Amino acid sequence: MAAQDPSAPALFDVSALTPSTPSFMDLTDPKYAYMFGFLQADGHLSQGTGRKGRLTAEINARDIHILHEFQRLTPYYSSVTERVRTTNFAKQHHSATWTLCALEARTVINELGIPYGKKSWIIRPPRGDFSRPDYLRGVIDADGSLGWTAEGIPFLSFTSASTALAAYLCHYAKKITGAERIARRNARDQVYVITYYKEQAQQLAEHLYYPGCLALDHKKANAASIQTWTRPADMKIAPPRRRWTASDDRELLRLDDPAAAAIALDRTEQSCTMRLWRIRTGQTPMPAQ
Repeated sequence: MAAQDPSAPALFDVSALTPSTPSFMDLTDPKYAYMFGFLQADGHLSQGTGRKGRLTAEINARDIHILHEFQRLTPYYSSVTERVRTTNFAKQHHSATWTLCALEARTVINELGIPYGKKSWIIRPPRGDFSRPDYLRGVIDADGSLGWTAEGIPFLSFTSASTALAAYLCHYAKKITGAERIARRNARDQVYVITYYKEQAQQLAEHLYYPGCLALDHKKANAASIQTWTRPADMKIAPPRRRWTASDDRELLRLDDPAAAAIALDRTEQSCTMRLWRIRTGQTPMPAQ
């Protein structure tokens, strides 16, 4: 075989023209990141005897298009079925279910962070690199809502029992909107409900539901709809809330006078009165000395 002339151009590698195909559940790929977030919030991974088990996601049949997309993204056999049944909320509830049984696929999904069995309290954002806005959009499509309040105010909310997910949404949304939220469980059912209103809801929805993204059709439409809202001229903008620090609390206790503390801390007298009452009644812990 004749040696190649070193002055001749290198042989062209046709494989360079072939776009790389993301591996199954590569969370840096926007579609897989969305799919994982959705399944983490609204899917169920069950384990049977031996190698048996399945991953399922059941949703309203109006959103069946997203299950067909999951089926297309999965290089293993999976099925999409429909059924109509009576529930506590409707006499005829039409739902669609995506089912995946392949052990190899279930193992990948389990190792990424979807545990077998009950998971609502322990799920958390993936470790390592992942497409963050797409992951969060999947979580919100499954366990959140967005649209209009009864008063015609745009909102975006997320409900979860997971401390890690609630805290992550607060952290991420602050980067996008500047709005600070502190995740606290509600007293009624011990879940977190994180809600954004008005411009903050618009900013977050615009960031998460970008053009061409994979999402539930009706939520994508709602995300576009709330962008039409304009703040009325007579609606005041509330200033951002200042968090109390340990040094603020120590100064408040030292002065023991809401009026004097209001001047020293550049706060309202009412705010200082309430904070002092909360510390004294034990609703807020004493600051460390």
